[in-house]
Amino acid sequence: MAIYLIRKLEHFAKLSNEERTSLERAASLQLRQLNPREDIIYEGDQPTQVHLILNGWACRYKVLEDGRRQILGYLIPGDICDMRMFILKEMDHSIGAVSPISVAEIPKETIIALTDAFPRLSRAFWWNSLVEDAITREWIINNSQRESTERMAHLFCELFIRLRMVGLTNGNSCEIPVTQAELGETMGLSTVHVNRTLQELRALNLVNLKGRILTIPDLKALQVVAMFNDNYLHLDRDGHAMDANEG
Repeated sequence: MAIYLIRKLEHFAKLSNEERTSLERAASLQLRQLNPREDIIYEGDQPTQVHLILNGWACRYKVLEDGRRQILGYLIPGDICDMRMFILKEMDHSIGAVSPISVAEIPKETIIALTDAFPRLSRAFWWNSLVEDAITREWIINNSQRESTERMAHLFCELFIRLRMVGLTNGNSCEIPVTQAELGETMGLSTVHVNRTLQELRALNLVNLKGRILTIPDLKALQVVAMFNDNYLHLDRDGHAMDANEG
């Protein structure tokens, strides 16, 4: 159940069999299935558990009083939606399904027990939270400073690399179950502008988005266009910094 989470955390530290088993057990106790546009948790709700995406995609978002929606981040298999939110009184944003998803609902007491029992796992969770913060900072830069072509190229680079981290790419292709309207809500662009930007990237043979499948013929070329530096994803640890024999 927790295979994608384990793969992601092992970019920071090689987990022991006991740690993997404990994560698998925690992720299998209470499952929930949602359809696209259904909410996992609403802004204003009091979080009492942590949500782990097992399959499918979700997003963080805020809605203005006039109904306009801003997507703040995408959550893919292996992502924990609200690792630290249960410490707060209420949610300050909503989390909703983008595609049909399967979610593990893990009580906060279980998370506390895991982090108390396994210090290395606790540090891996810290690493994961710090990467999430870094992604948020990069999105602010992306949506405020880059032109639309650069902006979309950067988003596709990030999503492809994050999916590759957990083994969800197929060669130079991956599934991205996001509509053009949702891309617009992500990048602050109209649907017409999104379509035009996609056509520009396709004409340059940088991306091909057909249905739900994104193909990137030359990732390095796309990264150049996007001015993409993957340092904020902190991939260079590769699990070597702390192995399963360390305390």
